[in-house]
Amino acid sequence: MSEALEPVREAAETFVAELQHWRDVAGLARKRLSEKMGYDPSYVGKVESGGARPTEDFARRADQTLHAGGAIVRRWKEYDLAARRAGRHDQVDEPIPVQPMPQPASGLVVEHDHAELRYAEGKYHPVQRRRIRNVGVEPVTRYLIRISVDRHPGDPERSNELYREDPLTWDELALYARAGDDEMTWKVKQDRDQFKEVWLLFENEHGRFPLYPGESRWIEYGYTVGENKWGNFYQRAVRLPTERLSVQLQFPVALDPTVWGMETSMTAEAYPFRTAIEHEDRAGQRVFSWATDRPPLHARYRLEWNFRARRNQEPSPVSEPRLSEKMAAIGIIQEGDPILREVAQPFDLPAQAEDARRVVTELHSAVHRADTIHNFTKGMGVAAPQIGIGRAAAVIRTPEGEYITLLNPQVIAESAETDEQYEGCWSFFDVRGKVPRPLSIEVEHQDVDGTFHITRFERNVARLVGHEIDHLNGALYKSRMRPGTEPIPVSEYSGADRSWTYR
Repeated sequence: MSEALEPVREAAETFVAELQHWRDVAGLARKRLSEKMGYDPSYVGKVESGGARPTEDFARRADQTLHAGGAIVRRWKEYDLAARRAGRHDQVDEPIPVQPMPQPASGLVVEHDHAELRYAEGKYHPVQRRRIRNVGVEPVTRYLIRISVDRHPGDPERSNELYREDPLTWDELALYARAGDDEMTWKVKQDRDQFKEVWLLFENEHGRFPLYPGESRWIEYGYTVGENKWGNFYQRAVRLPTERLSVQLQFPVALDPTVWGMETSMTAEAYPFRTAIEHEDRAGQRVFSWATDRPPLHARYRLEWNFRARRNQEPSPVSEPRLSEKMAAIGIIQEGDPILREVAQPFDLPAQAEDARRVVTELHSAVHRADTIHNFTKGMGVAAPQIGIGRAAAVIRTPEGEYITLLNPQVIAESAETDEQYEGCWSFFDVRGKVPRPLSIEVEHQDVDGTFHITRFERNVARLVGHEIDHLNGALYKSRMRPGTEPIPVSEYSGADRSWTYR
C-alpha cells in the first residue's frame, strides 16, 4: 500500500475495531447484528473483514443498534475524511437493507452497579459488583470488562511513555471474578500496555452456569494497581442501561483525604455531581459514598481526591506559601515554562472529540482545585496550556457561576471601545496587572461534533474569555499592558474582593 493510503487503512481498522468492541459489549454475533440492522446476514462480516466498505447509513444503523452513543459514527467520519483526503471518496454500492431499521433491544440491563476503591500501602484495590439481568431471548455465557489505568489524564503522550516503559501486567493485576458463589474463568480479548479487555465466562472447572433470559445475578471482579500507575481519580462509565450506580472510596484517615466529583456527558461539558458525596470515618478509614439513579447511557462520573496530609508533610517555609506556590501545588504551570509561550494545537473535530472531552474534564478539575485556595469574585478561567496540555481548549466560569467551554476559539472581531482593569493569572498569581481590553469581542469556536459558532462576549466576560484565548495563542497579559507599566504585588492590590466595575 502506498504511503498516501496508509491513513485510510489505519482509519478503516480503527472503525472496524470500534464496531467489534460495541458488538462484543452487546454480545452479538456478526450474523445476529446484521439481522438486527436489517441487512443481509453476511454483511457485517464483510465489513469487518474488509470485503465491503462501510457507508454512513451502515455506521448509523450499527451505532443505534449497539447503543454506541455516536462512537461508531465518529469513527466512520474519521475513515471517510481520510478516504477523501487520499482521493478515495468514490461512491460505494451498499446492499439495500432487507427490512426497515428495527428498534434496538439490549440483552442485558444492570440493576445495580456498585464500585469500591480502597487505597492501602501504595496500592489501589478496585472491586466492581454488578447485578445484571438478562432481558434478551438467549442465554448469556460471557461478560466483557475493561481494565484501564491512566497516571496522567489529559496528557496521552506522557501516559503512553510511562506505560511503554512499565506496562500493566497480569501478575500485578491479580484479577479475580465470580458470579454469585461461583468462580468465573476469563479469557483475554485485548492485552495492551495501558489497558486490558477480558471476557468473564460463566463457567469454571466444575461446569457452566449461563445467565438465562429473565434471570438476574450478581457478578464481582477485582484487581490491584500500584499508585505509580494510577492517577488520583476513579471513573465510572455507563455502557449498558443501568438502574442504579453507586461508588465508595476508602482511604486512611491519616492521609486526610478530600474527594470531589465531576460528571461528563456525550458533549464536552463537565459539571460537578448534582448530589453531595457523603463521608464518615470508620476504624481508621475515611469512607466516601455517592450514588445516582438511572444514569444516562454513556455518561461518565469521575471522582478525584487529594491526600492533604502528604502536602503538609513536605518541607515548607515558616511564612504562608505564596499564591503562585499554591497554584503550582495544584498542578498549574508557572511562568517560565515554555508551553505558556507556544501556540496551542487545535483539535480536529469531530475526529478528536474524545481527546477534547478528556481535556475539558481536566480543565474543570483544575477549576475545582483552584476554588479550594482562592475566592474568585470576578470569575475565573483556565486554558489547557496552564495545566501542561498544549491543546486549544479553555473553560471560563463567570461571576454568576455560568460555565463557558471554548474549543479552537479565535477572536474574529473586537470593539474599538476599550477599558483598563486589573487582572490576575494563575501562572504568576502573586501580582496583578492593569490590562486594556476591548469591551466586546466576537469569538469563533467549535462544538465537539465540529459545528462552528460565533459568540459575542461583553465587558467582564469578554475580559475573561480574551485572557484565556491569549493563553492559547502563547501570550500572557503582560504583553498587553501599556508600555512602561508593570504588575503590582497582590499585597498592594485593593480590589481582590470586588468585581470589575463598568460605567
